[in-house]
Amino acid sequence: MESRAPDTMPLTARETSPENPWPLRVLSEKLKAHIENSPISWVEGQLLEANIRNGHAYLTLRDVDADYSFSVTVWASVMRGLATKPEVGSRVVARVKPNLYTKTGRLSLNATDLRPVGLGELLARLERLRQALGAEGLFALEHKKPLPVLPRTIGLITGRDSDAEKDVVRNATLRWPAARFRIINTAVQGRDAASQVMAALAQLDADPQIDVIVIARGGGALEDLLPFSSEELVRAVFAATTPVVSAIGHEADRPILDDVADLRASTPTDAAKRIVPDLQEEFAGLAQARDRLDRAINHQLQREAQLLESLRARPVMAFPETMITTRREDLSRWRERSTQLLGHRVDRARDEIRHLATQVRALSPQQTLDRGYAVAQDASGAIIRDAAVLEAGAAVRVRVAAGRFDAQVRDVHPEPRET
Repeated sequence: MESRAPDTMPLTARETSPENPWPLRVLSEKLKAHIENSPISWVEGQLLEANIRNGHAYLTLRDVDADYSFSVTVWASVMRGLATKPEVGSRVVARVKPNLYTKTGRLSLNATDLRPVGLGELLARLERLRQALGAEGLFALEHKKPLPVLPRTIGLITGRDSDAEKDVVRNATLRWPAARFRIINTAVQGRDAASQVMAALAQLDADPQIDVIVIARGGGALEDLLPFSSEELVRAVFAATTPVVSAIGHEADRPILDDVADLRASTPTDAAKRIVPDLQEEFAGLAQARDRLDRAINHQLQREAQLLESLRARPVMAFPETMITTRREDLSRWRERSTQLLGHRVDRARDEIRHLATQVRALSPQQTLDRGYAVAQDASGAIIRDAAVLEAGAAVRVRVAAGRFDAQVRDVHPEPRET
């Protein structure tokens, strides 16, 4: 096959066609040039493989949370400057630059620095994440949901055949034999732990029969408990509508899950004690309440009996007629008093009437007539007060103290009236 003239080769991938394609080496060289223009970056991961040959290290670096991995090459010149040699399972940060091996199309990372992530650095990162999530309000008390007094079904997320599962189920059943569980076994450490726990949490949270969810595992190293400080898992627990109990490790272990959970249990056994009541304690409480109720009722009955006894011992109950006798004497006394008051009032009224009658009689015209005076009236019956109104020969009628008589005027003698 004849070589293509350079002036006819497409300059860009867009200009290629079935009739005018690139040779594969051209694509490889262009990809290599493009990739090698990528900036140097620091990445973090866990070492799955570490093969050292002729002073060079050929590593496989995997993401600590997701299923991503990359080949990393550390040349001997870099290896000689490292404080520690790469070990499988260790967590490291590496300063890398992408590299494409054009003959095979193999993409890898060349590391110019490799540093193990120490315990102190992990703790510092977790604390920074804890502070950031706390500032968002994910740990606030007002977001904590109360646990049910007696859950219908308990959701349990834990490792398969783990001691944590046995502790929770055994202790909860001992406390409340009717306790029901729906258990989902997941990875509780490693790269898939956080995603599997989140999937199980979503499944249990969607079940209306689940009243509380327990996430439990036994103790372990800080690296083993890292999935329970995953930001994605923490946010998933915060968004759950069902109360979540965190029972991770021992008392000293405190992943971030403990802070966002609605209840933190120090151990899986402690979680079992917190999610269900103790049947024996409930029976004992009922017995105590019954005893208190019996004592209260007996005390009330005794008080009422004493009250009845004191009422029965009163004189009025021993001699009930005393009340009637006393009231009879009171009635007699009040009747006598009212009679006296009424008689006195009548006597006073009689005296007043007598006095008024005397006054009326003193003002009566009859009294004047009795003293010798007479009342003269003309023929029409009008009282004559002035003699000047009469004429000689006029007929008049005269009233005296006893009776009256008729007369005729013989003569009139008028006199002026004194003023």
